Amino acid sequence: MRSSFLLILGFVLCFAAAQRLLEPKYMTETVDGALTAEYYQDAGSNEVLFVGDCEVYENFSPVELYREHGVTSTIRGGAQQLIWHSYYLLEEALKHETPKFVVFNVLAMKYGEPQSEPYNRLNLDGMRLSISKLKAVSASATKGEDKISYILPLLRYHDRWSKLSLADFKYFIQPREKVGHNGYMMRSDTVPVDVVPIEEKLPNYDLAEQCWEYLDKIRDICAQKNIKLVLVKAPTIYPFWHEQWDEQIAQYAQANGLSYFNMLKLADDIGIDWDTDTYDGGLHMNVQGAEKCARWIGAKLKEMESLSDFRLDPEVNEIWQRKISDYERMKATQLDELAEFGKIQTLTYRESEQ
Repeated sequence: MRSSFLLILGFVLCFAAAQRLLEPKYMTETVDGALTAEYYQDAGSNEVLFVGDCEVYENFSPVELYREHGVTSTIRGGAQQLIWHSYYLLEEALKHETPKFVVFNVLAMKYGEPQSEPYNRLNLDGMRLSISKLKAVSASATKGEDKISYILPLLRYHDRWSKLSLADFKYFIQPREKVGHNGYMMRSDTVPVDVVPIEEKLPNYDLAEQCWEYLDKIRDICAQKNIKLVLVKAPTIYPFWHEQWDEQIAQYAQANGLSYFNMLKLADDIGIDWDTDTYDGGLHMNVQGAEKCARWIGAKLKEMESLSDFRLDPEVNEIWQRKISDYERMKATQLDELAEFGKIQTLTYRESEQ
């Protein structure tokens, strides 16, 4: 009996060790895959929760939102985070905290069905096991995917032996560095907008019924928690956001008593300079643009409801001053790398000691 128990225990430990070694670490490439798991470190006391795809985690700086307005916030975002990803990640997040605002970026409304396994993995691998995760996997899996492997990643990554790098062994032993600053992934380089894409005509501009159903779910869960839902379209030149889509979102917002801001149309009010505020020709903001977006949206949210100024709370402010220090340290490092090498090399960091 004892030997059987030890045998089973040994098998479980070996399985867990192999899984930890072989699963992607998201520390040297596709680092945005680390953002889902990092959320849990920042959850618990945020008055604003941003939800959505790269148009939130690269376009809004929670650190600047705190520095300018004293508002605590974090981002629950991931690469090509589709609306059902967002809903189940939000559902799970609301078990950890109840913010006053949820800000949802609507670009994902253009996708009416699951897109690819790699993007599913980037969004769901780091999600803790829960009913919400099981539902997210069921809603997201593409044809032929093995759903159980989202629960037991070794079943998916067992063949990574030949692709293991030093980083896999490094982060098998020690904790991973952080990528996000409360979910924001920093880029300090600049590539101005020099080409504005030509609008591609579509045969049908109706947003998918499944997307409307999940937007209803997001609205309903926020209403149940007495959370104000705000819809935004981040200020990006590309991917193209058609006027017909914009009108549908605006009509939905009006019909349901929600605020909707197309920040691309408001770029001048926000102060965005397309020569200096984007790092990839208009697809995403750089840190300067993300700070402008944070300052602007913070002012709008404060017009809708009174938000706390946690800069006046010594205990909270101490935590956020460390966050600001880490943020500014990374910004300075990236700018030094740009000056020396012509490109950014640092996308992860170690947090300051508590």
